[in-house]
Amino acid sequence: MTDQSIDPVTHVHQLGQRARTAARQLLSATTDQKNQALTAAAAALRANSDDIIAANDKDVESVAGKKDDAFIDRLRLDAERIEGMAGALEQIAELPDPVGRKLATFDRPNGLTIERVAVPIGVIGMIYESRPNVGADASALCLKSGNAVILRGGSESKHSTRLIVLCMREGLAKAGLPEDAVQAIGTTDRAAVAALLKADHLVDLVIPRGGRGLVELVRDQASVPTLLHLDGNCHSYIHADADLQKAVDVIHNAKLRRTGICGATESIVIDRAVASTAVPMLAEKFADQCELRGDADAVALDDRLLLASEEDWNTEYLGPIASVKIVDDLDAGIAWVDEHSSHHTDAIMTENVDAARRFMTAIDSAIVMHNASTQFADGGEFGMGAEIGIATGKMHARGPVGLEQLTSFKYLVKGSGQTRQ
Repeated sequence: MTDQSIDPVTHVHQLGQRARTAARQLLSATTDQKNQALTAAAAALRANSDDIIAANDKDVESVAGKKDDAFIDRLRLDAERIEGMAGALEQIAELPDPVGRKLATFDRPNGLTIERVAVPIGVIGMIYESRPNVGADASALCLKSGNAVILRGGSESKHSTRLIVLCMREGLAKAGLPEDAVQAIGTTDRAAVAALLKADHLVDLVIPRGGRGLVELVRDQASVPTLLHLDGNCHSYIHADADLQKAVDVIHNAKLRRTGICGATESIVIDRAVASTAVPMLAEKFADQCELRGDADAVALDDRLLLASEEDWNTEYLGPIASVKIVDDLDAGIAWVDEHSSHHTDAIMTENVDAARRFMTAIDSAIVMHNASTQFADGGEFGMGAEIGIATGKMHARGPVGLEQLTSFKYLVKGSGQTRQ
C-alpha cells in the first residue's frame, strides 16, 4: 500500500484494531519472551545498520537546505547512534519487568485481601518529530511494559522509521509475540494524526514528543488521554556562593554537549554579587562556540555578549545560543526561573546547601538539579534504560517516562465467600 493510496482515517482505525488485539495478547507474554524480542530486535538493528544509514541519508537529503543544523543533527543516524539504539534495547531487556508488580497489599477486617498490581496501559500512540531513534526507544519501552504502540514519526524521518519498525517487528516474531505490537502510520497525511488523536475507542494514551507546536496541537485536539512533553527552556542559575570555575565548566557542558536536546541549558541566570567575574568567564569559555545574549547589565560587563530581546527569555534555541540574565539575589533568581522556565529541568550552581535546598524546593519543574549539568535529564542517566521523553505535566507521570510510568494498576480482591451487608 503506497503512501498516497491510504485513507488516513481508515488506516489509523485498522492499525488501532490490530494494536488492540496485540495488546490483549501481550497480557500473557512472559518476561523471557519480551526480553527475547528486545535482544532479537537489537541484533536486527545491528545487522541492518548499513541499510538504515542509507535510508536515513534519504531523509537527511530531503531536508537539506530547508532545516537548520540542529534539526539535521537530531535527524541523522550513523553507526554509533544505531549501536546506541541497539544497546538501549538490551539495557531495557535487563531491567525488571514492571508488569505484575505488587504496589500495595492490605487486609480488610471482613477477611478480604486486596492487592494493587501494575498492569499495562494498553495501546499507546507515540507522535514525534525528527529523531528516528525515538521510534526504537518507544517501541522497546512499550513492549517491555506490555503495551502495543502506534508510531507516527515526522515525515522527514519516514525512511529511517520504516526500517527501524521492521527490525522491532522481526524481534517480536522471533519471540513468538504479535508483530502488530509495534506499528507505524504509513502515511504522511496530517489527517492521520487527527484520526489518532480522536481514536479513543482504540487508543488508551497518546504521547507527543517534539516542539511546542506539536505538543500544543495534541493538547488542543486530542480526545484520547495525553501525556505531554513540552519544550525544554532549561535554566542554570549561578548563585552568589557558587564555585565559579565549577559552575562555568558544568554550564558549558549543559549547553554545548548536545545543543539539540530538550535537556540542554538555554538560559544562564547569575547573581549580581558574582556577575562581574562570572560573565567574562562565561564569555571566554563559550568564545567561538556559542552566542551569548545578555540583558543590559550583562552586556555592560563584557562586550562579547549581544543584547537580548524579550523573546530570548522564553526561547528554546536547540542550537549554540544561550541567554544570560543578571538577578539581585536568590529570591529574584527563583522568581525569574519560575516565570520563564518550561518546567522541564532547571539547575542551581552553589556551594551553599541551604540555598540549594531553597531553590530545589521552590522551583516547580519536573527535574531540579544542584551542581550538575542539565544534560543529565535523561531516562538512561536515571537508570531507566531509555525513555519516551520528559513529562512536564503533573498527572500520572512526571520527569523521565520509562517502564514504570508506562503502566497503570488494577486491584485484585481475594475473598473466601464474603457477602456485603
